[in-house]
Amino acid sequence: MTNPDGSSPPNTTQSPPPPLPPAASDLERGTAAGGGVSNIFRRWKREDLLKRCLLASRLTGFVFSLLAFVIMASNRHGDWKEFEKYEEYRYVLAIAILSTLYTGLQAWRQIHELYTGREMFSRQNLAMVDFFGDQIVAYLLISAASSAVPLTNRMREGADNIFTDASASAISMEFLAFFSLALSALISGYKLSNQSYI
Repeated sequence: MTNPDGSSPPNTTQSPPPPLPPAASDLERGTAAGGGVSNIFRRWKREDLLKRCLLASRLTGFVFSLLAFVIMASNRHGDWKEFEKYEEYRYVLAIAILSTLYTGLQAWRQIHELYTGREMFSRQNLAMVDFFGDQIVAYLLISAASSAVPLTNRMREGADNIFTDASASAISMEFLAFFSLALSALISGYKLSNQSYI
C-alpha cells in the first residue's frame, strides 16, 4: 500500500528485542528472581520479628512469674496469715516457680541462639516443644490464679489487710504472666503451623 504522494508507509512494526542468553541470571532478567529475593528478605524479617516478639513475651512472663513467686513466698505475717496454711496459695506458689523456671530457660535459650546464630535443637522438635510448653504453662497459670481468687475475696470481706493485699498482688502477677504466655503460645502456634517438614 502506498501513500498519496507515492511513497511507501513507514514500517510500524518493531522487531522484538533479542532474547537474553540462557546464561543470564534471573537477577539480570529482573523478573522472577527480583520477587523471589524480596520474598526471602521479607520472610527473614518476619521470622526475626517473631523471634524477638517471642523472646519479649517470655521475658515478660518470666518477670511476672518471678514477682508472683517472691510475693507469695514472702507472704507470712503471723498466726493465720501465712500462705502455707492455704492449699490455693501453695498452688499459686508452685505454679509461679514452674513458670519462672520454664520462661527463664526458654528466654535463656533464645538469647543464646540470637547471639551465637546456632540453634540448640532441631527446628521441628523445638516448634513442638515451644507450642505445647507455652500452652501447658499458660493453662497452669490461669488455673492457679483462678483457684485463689475466691479464697482471697472471702478473706477480704472479713478483713482487708497486708496478707490479703499481698495475696491479691501475687494472683495479679500470675494473671499477667498468663497473658504473656498466651501471646507466646499464639506466636509458637503460628510458627508451628508455618513449619516446613520437607
